[in-house]
Amino acid sequence: MADPAENVDAPQKEEEADVHFEPVIQLTEKVETKTHEEDEDVVFKMRAKLFRFESTTNEWKERGTGDVRLLQHKETNKIRLVMRRDKTLKVCANHAITSDMNLQPNIGSDRSWVWKVAADFSEGTPTNETLAIRFANSEVAEEFKKKFNEAKESNAALSKGTVAAAPAAATEEASAENPATESADDKKEDA
Repeated sequence: MADPAENVDAPQKEEEADVHFEPVIQLTEKVETKTHEEDEDVVFKMRAKLFRFESTTNEWKERGTGDVRLLQHKETNKIRLVMRRDKTLKVCANHAITSDMNLQPNIGSDRSWVWKVAADFSEGTPTNETLAIRFANSEVAEEFKKKFNEAKESNAALSKGTVAAAPAAATEEASAENPATESADDKKEDA
């Protein structure tokens, strides 16, 4: 006779459930998301880590890691800084580069910069922030500083009403593509 204790230890067959759920709503429409970056060209793009200074606790808080980009608008030629976090693509920095922004070296590091922003729109509403950015090495940090300062000068020239180098190049390209902008002398020679 078999011992009942042996049957308890024996593996029991479990029934596999074949469960199938029908979706409540069929998603057939493809929704296009606009980032408002479609009308802009990338001037600079590099991976970095962004921090913001929390004045209430007097400490730096990490805002995110991702690609920092300087974007130039195709029509207005204004340049802004935009940074999105890697996986979530949430905006962690979004502000125009103005003439009053000065990159200062972060104490103790040759690969990071600190600057003040009057209106950062990354949280939706404009806020006054002190930001710091750290790059992989000092060469990339120097390249960022160079592009940042070029953008600052370009935006300052645009706000003063003078023609910057980028708009002049765009005008030359347009006139080369469009023969209707020929000069009056060229038209007289054709006649």
